[in-house]
Amino acid sequence: MASEGGSLVSQLHQLSGRVFAKVLKRHGLSEINPAQGRILYALWKEDGLSQVDLAKRTKLDKSSLTLMLDRLEKQGQLRRESSPLDSRIRIVRLSQENKALHAAYKAASEEMSGFFYRGFTAGEIAAFEDCLRRIISNMEKRE
Repeated sequence: MASEGGSLVSQLHQLSGRVFAKVLKRHGLSEINPAQGRILYALWKEDGLSQVDLAKRTKLDKSSLTLMLDRLEKQGQLRRESSPLDSRIRIVRLSQENKALHAAYKAASEEMSGFFYRGFTAGEIAAFEDCLRRIISNMEKRE
C-alpha cells in the first residue's frame, strides 16, 4: 500500500487553515489570515527580523512573503525599514497597534492547539512534532 503522509499533510494544512480562520475571527482578528499569522507569530517570537530570516522561519518563498508583508504593512500590522548596518537589508518590525493584538492571537493559537491535540498525550505530541521536523528537514534538502 502506498504511503499517504503527503496527502494527509496537505489535507491537514487545508482543513486547519479554514478552522484557524474561524478561530481568528471569533477572537476579533478577522483581518489576519492564517498565512499572515505565521509571519506575525515569527515576529512575536523575535521582532526585528530581516526579510531573509523571516522567509526562512516561515518557509515562505521571497515573492509570497513580500506580497504578504505589503498587505500587513498596509493594514498597519508592521513596518519595514532599512538596516542601519546595510541599507540593502530590510528589517521587519511589528507596529504598536499589532503588539496590542498579541494577547488575542495567543488565545486563538492556544484554542487551535487544543483542537489540534485533543486526546494526545504529551509524549505523542513530542513524537509527532519530532516526525514533522524530520520531514521538513528532508524536504529542505530537496529544495
